[in-house]
Amino acid sequence: MAYIRVNNYIKLYYEEYGTGDRVIISAQAGFYPEGLQQAMAKRGYHVYCLTLRGFAPSSYITEDYGDSWYDVFADDVICLADSLGIKKFSYMGASHGAGVGWHLVIRHPDRVSAFVAVVPGPHSLKEGSMSYRQMMMKGIITKIPPFDPPIDNDPARDVRRRRREEKISDLPEADPREKNIDYGRPLMRCGSEEKLCEMLSGIMTPTIILGGTEDPINTPELMMRTAGCLPHCKLVMYSNCGHNIDTDITEELTEEADRFIISTEAGGKWYAPVEES
Repeated sequence: MAYIRVNNYIKLYYEEYGTGDRVIISAQAGFYPEGLQQAMAKRGYHVYCLTLRGFAPSSYITEDYGDSWYDVFADDVICLADSLGIKKFSYMGASHGAGVGWHLVIRHPDRVSAFVAVVPGPHSLKEGSMSYRQMMMKGIITKIPPFDPPIDNDPARDVRRRRREEKISDLPEADPREKNIDYGRPLMRCGSEEKLCEMLSGIMTPTIILGGTEDPINTPELMMRTAGCLPHCKLVMYSNCGHNIDTDITEELTEEADRFIISTEAGGKWYAPVEES
């Protein structure tokens, strides 16, 4: 097990996959062992998966960072990169992990060469600032809409979903200190949807947004809004796919992410180099 120490009180757990010069860092509350990150490692990427502070096996947190949770998470990613001697890297994250990415490319734009944003939002601040996870905890909502639509004529995909659910159901119950964490929503400090869009429009990092048309959280309207704000963005949406798209059609997302990162390396853009004499 590998750790980095942030200070005398906090250490962060990370897992390492693959080798090579192309580095990807991802940070989330937890990682499915057969997801997009591991698939990218098989493509020749050196991938580091950082477990966010507050979630085992990283150190538990009792402090409430208020609207600064994602800033802290983003700085922890830089702490990992610095400890490993990584000057520049691609960042990959899904859902709240993509939320870390938004703060990362705003706070440390010189460190991130490409952002692979899977079901990334960010949520509209018109809907409030509380995370879906915490709304469930407080009884504000009784359940979240189904993350994924029924599968359309693909038995292998159905097997993959069942296997994923079985592995998740076998996980031990979360520590109460994890349950008490409400990291909220990315870019909460913006305070309004208008200011959030203004913040997004200033992000220069080439970004690819990957999502599904049936996602009840990262809706197509939200993805279109975000893509319209970002000056250097590629948006790819899949029908009959939902919020768990990175573990649902992993091969397809791996292909898109790989092609996107290679394009940014070749021309520094969000599309393949244009060949014209």
